[in-house]
Parts: sequence; structure tokens; C-alpha cells
Amino acid sequence: MLELRACIDVNDLDHGIAFYTQALGLKLGRRLGDGWAELLGAPSPIDLLAKPEGSSASPTAALPRSYRRHWTPVHLDFVVTDLDAAVQRARSAGATVEKEIEETKWGRIALLADPFGHGLCLLEFRGRGYDELLAP
Repeated sequence: MLELRACIDVNDLDHGIAFYTQALGLKLGRRLGDGWAELLGAPSPIDLLAKPEGSSASPTAALPRSYRRHWTPVHLDFVVTDLDAAVQRARSAGATVEKEIEETKWGRIALLADPFGHGLCLLEFRGRGYDELLAP
């Protein structure tokens, strides 16, 4: 069996827990000291990992870890039922809205960044969701 766990590096574990519980309604599961916390409430658990600013992001990383807004080819999409309320909660919790709500054929989307520089999208599906892009 394969289990997916999303891992998000943060420079302040308590701040990370506060952001993701307030912004997305996730719940704190297990916690191991100041270095790891498990968030529940999404289809897969989300692990927050405390990693200090300036530390090595990987054994082969050319640049030190930074929590300014950065680009990565991987980001998280969170599907919500009330996008307007979700964007407001995220903004109130410290997210930066990078692209306001946009209407699409399949629903609505807003692009944000969490307080740790990670991009995330909030989606609200309409009708058949992404299948709206396919012929009936």
C-alpha cells in the first residue's frame, strides 16, 4: 500500500500550526517536540517540519533554505466549498493572495502563498469539476 504524506518546511512550528489550522481548518494530530507536527483533516496527513532559515535544503542544494516567496514545481491545492470564505480565512491567518479569485469553466481558483513562502491554491469546483473541461 502506498500512502501520500505532504511535508511542508516551516521556520517556526507553532506559527505553521497556527496558520494551517486557522487558514484551512486542519487539526493538530501528533506532535514530536519542536521539530515535527502532523496536521489532519485533508485526505492525506500534512507534516510540518521545523527547518531553520539558512539551513541546507538538501545535501545537494546550491542555495540555503529561505522562507521568502519561492518557486517550486510542487504545490498544494486545497478544494473548498466556499472559496470567498476560505480566501478570507487564509488572508486573516497570514497568507498573501497572489492572484484574486478567478472564474473558470470548472469552478473558481485563487493563488496564494503561505507565510513560509510556499505557493498554494484554493479551488472551488463547479458541476463536474475538472471534468467540465471534457465533452459531456
